[in-house]
Amino acid sequence: MYNKNNEFNKQALVFMVLGVIYFFLFSGLQNDHMNVLTPYLLKTKGWTDLQITNPATAGAVMATAVYLIGGIAFLKIGIKKVLVVCLCLMGLSAIGIGVSGDNYLLYCISLFVLRVIGVPIQLGAFALCANWFVKYRGRVMGVITTGAPIFSIGGIALLTEMVEQLGLQAYAVVGVGVLLVALATLFGVADKPESMGLFPDGSDKAPISATDEIINIPFKEFIRDINAWKIMIAFGTLQFAIICMMTYMAVRFISLSTPEDIPNLFVSKALIWLSVGAISGIPMSFVLGWIDDKFGTIKASIVLTITYLFAVIPLMIMPMGGSEFLMAVWAFGVACMTGGLLTLDPCITSYVYGRQKYMSANKWKFTIQSIPAAFAMAFMATFNQNGDLTTAYAVILCLLILPLGIFISMLGLKDANEADRAYAKTNISEQEGLCLK
Repeated sequence: MYNKNNEFNKQALVFMVLGVIYFFLFSGLQNDHMNVLTPYLLKTKGWTDLQITNPATAGAVMATAVYLIGGIAFLKIGIKKVLVVCLCLMGLSAIGIGVSGDNYLLYCISLFVLRVIGVPIQLGAFALCANWFVKYRGRVMGVITTGAPIFSIGGIALLTEMVEQLGLQAYAVVGVGVLLVALATLFGVADKPESMGLFPDGSDKAPISATDEIINIPFKEFIRDINAWKIMIAFGTLQFAIICMMTYMAVRFISLSTPEDIPNLFVSKALIWLSVGAISGIPMSFVLGWIDDKFGTIKASIVLTITYLFAVIPLMIMPMGGSEFLMAVWAFGVACMTGGLLTLDPCITSYVYGRQKYMSANKWKFTIQSIPAAFAMAFMATFNQNGDLTTAYAVILCLLILPLGIFISMLGLKDANEADRAYAKTNISEQEGLCLK
């Protein structure tokens, strides 16, 4: 007899493998690669911080609109189709940087597109997870978002080595790899389990929410909702902070280098600790997803905000020549921060609005909350050019009080998915062999 659970397991495994790759590329090519690109161009081209990062800042501003455009495109065109196109554009823009040489205009256009196009890839992975999983949403999100700290473990070191050997042409190699991922997505992903005769979580019947149509939330209604503003301000602050932290960590360590640090503090010591810390922090992505499933997204978000302190404080007080203890704490915090934010950011939307309103609410939420993040690189570049990154980290530390207070104020809010989670628990507990059981 045809076993739908086995078929679901196969499809779920394919999605989770690709999901890890999506977040590896999203984290690495949207922000983290600047830790390699900025020092390289400062050294070889003599450009200023702002000359190097301005295209990415402009792309970040444009990305605020792409959150809205991408959300509409997913609804009108389909998730897989949009993902394939965006992955192709990401690959081509990486190749553009790789062949730009001294052509500043081509560099600007390529970096601009690279910064913008990561947005639909992130949203697409979120949407696929929301469509395929209800009961296990948090844990599966915790699995696929490990792609972000995995880039911290090996991606930055690998790209650093590639750039040292190949120069900017290393980006062309990366671009070809991204095009192969687009091809795998074309043949390996389906928008919804229902399109394959399956149901979310591998259940034998449709979830309760499937009896209702997708509910559209008008913009005016959305911005009048106090909970919408709470989650946008809270996660907007966390998003701003993570971009600040991830794009200038290499520059921070290089600025603290001593003559004994060859070639610099980031390469000689920080990268090693980043890998060690990221390995220990990767399970936190899954743990935060587990906390989300068991205790709710609000409590998980409080834990996430606290982990940010492990990343910010060590960089703020790091001495010249570095401190191995502070580097270890910082690296663990970075891994928790990168995996945790990507896990819980979409979960909070689903928690507040439910499965039917998720797509509609998410497009407004991401569009608005990403506005401050668009200026994160410029914020750090300005402080760096003034030689005062310590103050930048102090400002970020103060800003973290805001999301912590907001999440505490939302502790009494009920999960909008309670009915679906109850359905999933009663149906899935009777089945054996499901993935993640």
